[in-house]
Amino acid sequence: MRVKKSGIYNTLVNWKNFKQKLIAEGLAIGIAAGAVAALYRFIIKEADLFREQIYHNLRASSNSAILIWFVFLLATAYILGVIVKKEPSVSGSGIPQVKGVLSGQMRMNWIRVILYKFFGGIIALGVGLSLGREGPSVQLGAAAGQGVSRILGRIKVEEKYLITCGASAGLAAAFSAPLAGTIFALEELHKNFSPLVLVPAMAASMMAGFISHQFFGQAPVFNFGRLDPIPLRYYGYVFIMGIIIGVFGVIFNLALIKTQEIYRKLTFLRQETRPVIPIFMAGVLGFFMPQVLGGGNALINSLDKIQYAVGFIIILLIVKFLFTMISYGSGVPGGIFLPLLVIGALVGDVYGTFIVNVLHIDPGYVKNFIVLAMAGYFSAIVKAPITGGILITEMTGSFVHLLALTLISLTSYLTADLLNGQAIYDLLLDRILDEKKKRQIVSGSDRKVLMEIPVCVGSELDGKRIRDVEWDPHCLLVSINRGTTEIIPRGYTRIYPGDYLVVLADNDRAAEIRIKLTAMAEKT
Repeated sequence: MRVKKSGIYNTLVNWKNFKQKLIAEGLAIGIAAGAVAALYRFIIKEADLFREQIYHNLRASSNSAILIWFVFLLATAYILGVIVKKEPSVSGSGIPQVKGVLSGQMRMNWIRVILYKFFGGIIALGVGLSLGREGPSVQLGAAAGQGVSRILGRIKVEEKYLITCGASAGLAAAFSAPLAGTIFALEELHKNFSPLVLVPAMAASMMAGFISHQFFGQAPVFNFGRLDPIPLRYYGYVFIMGIIIGVFGVIFNLALIKTQEIYRKLTFLRQETRPVIPIFMAGVLGFFMPQVLGGGNALINSLDKIQYAVGFIIILLIVKFLFTMISYGSGVPGGIFLPLLVIGALVGDVYGTFIVNVLHIDPGYVKNFIVLAMAGYFSAIVKAPITGGILITEMTGSFVHLLALTLISLTSYLTADLLNGQAIYDLLLDRILDEKKKRQIVSGSDRKVLMEIPVCVGSELDGKRIRDVEWDPHCLLVSINRGTTEIIPRGYTRIYPGDYLVVLADNDRAAEIRIKLTAMAEKT
């Protein structure tokens, strides 16, 4: 009698071929996700220029023209509210939703996500809300990865890797930063450095980066010109700034969550009308402080070319911070990567100018403090210091400050940690799941998923034999990857640090089992 073999069975039997196939599929997804994200970035760039021209013309226009513009903005706000109501998964950054999908706690309809996120994000950023393109690009890329998986008829195990490839490609295309896209997939989305994730994600990011360079050229996103390495005698100032940035990062996360709570308490505002508040503010700021509109890429580049007064920089910092909170809190499609980098850059500019005026250091190094503050602020907020350092390096096109970047990223990260600061995307995902009143959205125990769990030094699993481990009854250890060697587990097989445990689990229990096994693999 012939036995019907499942997709999971074939995957396990052909594990080596599966890994090679993922690389080829990663390249294909890099093209698809990179094209979507690059087109998204291009339209937003053109929308920014068009908005600037509108405000330039309106300043010389009649009051009736200004009134018509504000009516248009309010209509736009309502459209955004309807978009979010129709497809709640496209609200905000999109990165927490991707993390939820990968952990098995949420679902994603790739067609609806691409349509609503693409057009909703363009509208939100086009009218000038203080939001970034990177989070939506990650979600658009992830949706493109899922779309390729569904079109090719891939199983759930494979689909999650393809979604990861798409997410890394989306970030790579958003910032022309393929290495950062790869590391982001490992450090933030999966929180481990599995080769099974690394290689296909790198292939996807490379292709997306190539497409991005074709669209936007090979010049860095932030053009600070030549950056000389900061002298070692100034590293004390870098360390102090890292502490300050770490504190500010915790404040950013607390303020973002608090703003969302305030919006929810405004019961007189329906979901469709919430965007009215930030969009009306954008209309006012467009006449009086247009620098804070949009993501802020141009504002960062202007810090090297325009000598702003310190008082004006502080005002820009406060307004940009508050406007970002109000924009994101409303729930419209848009990310926080770029706005937080802008806020970090402004803090670095104020700090560097202060050091120059008070301690009389070389003013040429103010640019270095701007760059370093962006990396430190990212590390404190996202709690992904490696991604932050690589991202800023790729976006500035300068490798001379790697040591200083490491110092400030580590300092700000530890400062935020000492203050019990949590990673912003984990906080946002928890809030999304809490609102749904349950932790697992996907159901159906007839489906299985494969998970990779890395084992840390000194953890509960370190040195234990498999038969001595109390395994969850709803999972099965099917393989141990030790370097390039794949080990078939036996009861007497010992687990060592650096091993990757390949575990088969019911889909509806995958999130719970992953949390339990990860705790065992990390807990000392």
